[in-house]
Amino acid sequence: MSIQQIDFSRTLKDDQVYDTIMNNYSDFSKDWIFHQWNWMNNVYIPFKDHYKYLIVISLIEKTLQFFDQMNIQYTYDQYYSKSYLEIEKFNISELSKKLDLPKETVRRKVIELEKEGVISRNKKKIIIDRKAFNFLKAENQIKFSSKYILLVSKSLNKNNIYNKKLDQKLIENIFKKKFSLCWHWFYRMQIPLVIGYHKLMQDLTTFHIWGTVAMNQVLNVSKHLNTGVNKPSLDYLTTSNILIKNLGTNAGISAMSISDMTHIPRATIIRKCKYLIKNDLIKMNEKKQYVLSSMNFKKILPYQTEVFRFKAKFIRKILNLLIIS
Repeated sequence: MSIQQIDFSRTLKDDQVYDTIMNNYSDFSKDWIFHQWNWMNNVYIPFKDHYKYLIVISLIEKTLQFFDQMNIQYTYDQYYSKSYLEIEKFNISELSKKLDLPKETVRRKVIELEKEGVISRNKKKIIIDRKAFNFLKAENQIKFSSKYILLVSKSLNKNNIYNKKLDQKLIENIFKKKFSLCWHWFYRMQIPLVIGYHKLMQDLTTFHIWGTVAMNQVLNVSKHLNTGVNKPSLDYLTTSNILIKNLGTNAGISAMSISDMTHIPRATIIRKCKYLIKNDLIKMNEKKQYVLSSMNFKKILPYQTEVFRFKAKFIRKILNLLIIS
């Protein structure tokens, strides 16, 4: 499609997507929380270390940024046909600043990745060897992201903000057709979010565990969030209050269940949950299961609104890409 054929009046702005998400949050909360929980599992599983994977994808994002700047695009199959990725001009200080982590931590993790054969360095250049670790392809994540974007698009359709009618397969296809571009946008959303998770709870494993408790609670109270044909959607504040009060259920989640779901050792989960309880982010019910605390909402609300800004920007780009492609 030539640029003359594009009707730019039909393209979305960030605020339109953000306001739709915030005003209709009950329609999306379950899918978004599962989307992010699945992503955090993918971050943890390859190395059993969130920070190592964060370093790897931060380096990959730099290459994807270069592709974008040079107008070089790879499809899903083309991108994954490469066993090695080469990153130019690598340095610890730049990576430390980007991830908001101490230089000593980044240097130690990079050395560990070198010993494991995942990366190798040649002066300022670094090579990532996908064959050296349990690299997770984006197939499932594309499905999760496409499903969530479809839900948002339907809400935008309903409010006459977005006119293009989509289905999940169409969204998945644009991800795969323009994979290097879309995954650059995806990483540009996720990397700041993960850094924010670290700032919020001082540790990514702690956030991963808290997120698992939150997801369990969402699933348990989801019947209170089903708006139905004649019921209006609930906004972010109302939805969050329902989740916090845990209406209609006393079911929490045990340390063993969290371990089974996340692959994080049970002893680590128990230790991290003590921190979460101390900071009034979760509590233990009468069944000795973990549930959300009423205080967590006040602590997490400022960060969540920032999360939704990143999310809105990513979704807006994908939806606009579908208009002009």
